[in-house]
Amino acid sequence: MANAHKHKQRVIRGADDQLWEDLDAATNRAGIDRSAVTRQFWEWYVKRPDAKLPERPGGEVAP
Repeated sequence: MANAHKHKQRVIRGADDQLWEDLDAATNRAGIDRSAVTRQFWEWYVKRPDAKLPERPGGEVAP
Protein backbone atom coordinates (compact mmCIF):
# COMPACT_ATOMS: atom_id res chain seq x y z
CA MET A 1 0.00 0.00 0.00
CA ALA A 2 1.31 3.41 -0.96
CA ASN A 3 0.23 5.13 2.27
CA ALA A 4 1.17 2.35 4.69
CA HIS A 5 3.26 3.51 7.63
CA LYS A 6 6.52 1.80 8.45
CA HIS A 7 5.79 1.84 12.19
CA LYS A 8 2.61 1.14 14.10
CA GLN A 9 0.89 4.41 14.99
CA ARG A 10 0.13 5.27 18.61
CA VAL A 11 -2.39 7.76 19.93
CA ILE A 12 -1.95 10.11 22.87
CA ARG A 13 -5.26 11.08 24.42
CA GLY A 14 -6.02 14.04 26.61
CA ALA A 15 -3.59 16.51 25.02
CA ASP A 16 -5.50 19.71 24.36
CA ASP A 17 -4.99 21.71 21.18
CA GLN A 18 -2.84 24.38 22.87
CA LEU A 19 -0.46 21.77 24.31
CA TRP A 20 -0.16 20.15 20.87
CA GLU A 21 0.56 23.51 19.23
CA ASP A 22 3.11 24.46 21.93
CA LEU A 23 4.87 21.11 21.52
CA ASP A 24 4.91 21.52 17.75
CA ALA A 25 6.42 25.01 18.04
CA ALA A 26 9.02 23.90 20.60
CA THR A 27 10.12 20.87 18.59
CA ASN A 28 10.34 22.99 15.43
CA ARG A 29 12.62 25.46 17.26
CA ALA A 30 14.76 22.56 18.47
CA GLY A 31 14.93 20.99 14.99
CA ILE A 32 13.37 17.69 16.11
CA ASP A 33 9.93 16.16 15.62
CA ARG A 34 7.24 15.43 18.22
CA SER A 35 7.64 11.67 17.85
CA ALA A 36 11.38 11.79 18.56
CA VAL A 37 10.86 13.86 21.72
CA THR A 38 8.09 11.52 22.86
CA ARG A 39 10.26 8.43 22.34
CA GLN A 40 13.17 10.04 24.21
CA PHE A 41 10.93 10.85 27.15
CA TRP A 42 9.42 7.35 27.25
CA GLU A 43 12.86 5.74 27.11
CA TRP A 44 14.04 7.92 30.02
CA TYR A 45 10.82 7.24 31.96
CA VAL A 46 11.16 3.46 31.79
CA LYS A 47 14.89 3.71 32.63
CA ARG A 48 16.32 2.30 29.43
CA PRO A 49 20.11 2.18 29.52
CA ASP A 50 21.73 5.45 28.40
CA ALA A 51 18.37 7.19 28.01
CA LYS A 52 18.29 10.90 28.76
CA LEU A 53 15.52 13.43 29.01
CA PRO A 54 15.09 15.35 25.78
CA GLU A 55 16.58 18.84 25.88
CA ARG A 56 14.16 21.70 26.08
CA PRO A 57 14.43 24.31 23.37
CA GLY A 58 15.95 27.65 24.27
CA GLY A 59 14.22 30.94 23.76
CA GLU A 60 10.65 31.79 24.49
CA VAL A 61 8.60 29.81 26.97
CA ALA A 62 4.90 29.36 26.33
CA PRO A 63 2.77 31.64 28.60
